[in-house]
Amino acid sequence: MSLQKQVMDKMKEAMKAKDTVALQALRAVKSAFLLAKTETGVQQELSEEQEIKIIQKQVKQRKDSAAIFIKQGREDLAEPELAELAVLEQFLPEALSEEEIEKVVIATISKLGASGMKNMGKVMGVVSKELAGQADGGTISTLVKKNLL
Repeated sequence: MSLQKQVMDKMKEAMKAKDTVALQALRAVKSAFLLAKTETGVQQELSEEQEIKIIQKQVKQRKDSAAIFIKQGREDLAEPELAELAVLEQFLPEALSEEEIEKVVIATISKLGASGMKNMGKVMGVVSKELAGQADGGTISTLVKKNLL
């Protein structure tokens, strides 16, 4: 079942349960899906990879907003962001631990024969594609830098 279909099913459940937080998060994702579909001008179905990227972007927005609100001492505004974050994360694949990500980074570096920071982009591209949806870009970047030095 596609992520779009899963989001729609969860929206229906949230409406029936009168769960406004989940409904707001799911509507934002649905809107992002529709926007992505119409951006090209051709109504194409989104690939699963594109759907995951859209949800990851929504998750990142919620995390960033919550972090800013907490930093400013506004827990009342951070709470709904964190609640929406929890709703959205259920649509993402299981996240890998930092050790598992590092294993993939090291394997990719040795496979490509990369050394030095000049090869960072090459390594990042391969690792990001391989771990799509399972790892945060910032974490991947940090581990690539650490292992390329």
